[in-house]
Amino acid sequence: MNVLKVSRWTIAAFVLPCLIIYIGIVFVPILVSMYSGMLDWNGIGESTFVGLANFKKLLFHDSVFWPSVRRTLMFAVFSMAEIPIALLVAILLKRYVRKPNFLVSSYFLPVILSVVVVGQLWKTIYNPASMGGMLNQILDAVGLHSWGKAWLTDPSVAMYSLYFVALWQYLGYHTLIQFTGISNVPDDVYEAARIDGAEGFKADWHITFPLIVPIFKISIVLAFIGSLQAFDMIMVMTGGGPAHATDVISTHMYNMSFTSMKYGYGSSIAAFLVVLCLAATFCINFIFNKLEKRYS
Repeated sequence: MNVLKVSRWTIAAFVLPCLIIYIGIVFVPILVSMYSGMLDWNGIGESTFVGLANFKKLLFHDSVFWPSVRRTLMFAVFSMAEIPIALLVAILLKRYVRKPNFLVSSYFLPVILSVVVVGQLWKTIYNPASMGGMLNQILDAVGLHSWGKAWLTDPSVAMYSLYFVALWQYLGYHTLIQFTGISNVPDDVYEAARIDGAEGFKADWHITFPLIVPIFKISIVLAFIGSLQAFDMIMVMTGGGPAHATDVISTHMYNMSFTSMKYGYGSSIAAFLVVLCLAATFCINFIFNKLEKRYS
């Protein structure tokens, strides 16, 4: 077998341009954001260096910040909770549907829709019955008028309404990922397990899940990090209202930076979000590395 020998300088010549671009669009903005978080600046005029004052205010004197962190983490928990559901749907499609590709593609359809379209669609569904809201009209039709609510303007249910929309939109995305992972498991493994008496969900627990742990990990990371950065759907549907009831970290950052013109303070929120994403990724990788070693 011929081995292609390439010098380190040749490898560097091919890798360096991509590395420079990656550093320029990922790490440099992070460092700039962290530095901007130490400024008293409206984003236009002169800035004043204030050190950690913005971070101190953020952590100890901002009444909106910690509730927004709690909602963001809840968003992440709900997003990860749909991964086992997506795995179950993928298993059922693989096992009981002869040609499942059409259904998988159908479930994936909401993912490719514009978030603005999805947000406007669900705003219409959540409208009061008098304004043509389909959900409240259905509840009225089946005699459950007392269950009807102002889904997006009631602080007690507005955030849960957004959670449901996110789950609806991305369930097909994670189903596709899990279905692809399951499809790559060799049939011979299941046949051997069937001889030993392992069938159905027992085989899925002892064979399917251990073999697709890396795929499951990808879905968890994408769901968690994506939910931490949730912004567009919330801005389209509620804008963070009513009375900050649906504010998450990213919407609070946007409002501080561009509505209140506190760019330095908004940058400190962005820096916190970056650290939170890094910490979450580290924890998820640590847990799944343990799982991979257990099942390897």
